[in-house]
Amino acid sequence: QVQLVESGGGLVQAGGSLRLSCAASGRTFSSYVIGWFRQAPGKSREFVAAIRWSGGSTDYADSVKGRFTISRDNADNTVYLQMNSLKPEDTAVYSCGARQTGTYSRYSYAYNYWGQGTQVTVSS
Repeated sequence: QVQLVESGGGLVQAGGSLRLSCAASGRTFSSYVIGWFRQAPGKSREFVAAIRWSGGSTDYADSVKGRFTISRDNADNTVYLQMNSLKPEDTAVYSCGARQTGTYSRYSYAYNYWGQGTQVTVSS
């Protein structure tokens, strides 16, 4: 059974940084894509970034490109989202999803498994 557990959220001032973690278990993830999405109150879930577990290639939403970095640690089966230069509009619940095929998708419905999410709040 695939399990994804996010951590690392919190309250930070604008311009600050946070690092989110997505700990994956229950499967060999070498053929998977792991994606980070976020959902602000009253808004739909939005793609943030994704990484191919095998090879480590990445994809980013334009709104976070140059500020966020997605990476993975094969030894710990963990995907990270380093978030720098945070803005109040980055405030949302951040969730990681696992997609069983090796191709990227920016659509949340294309992901097979989800974690419970972690709250990120950026104050102005």
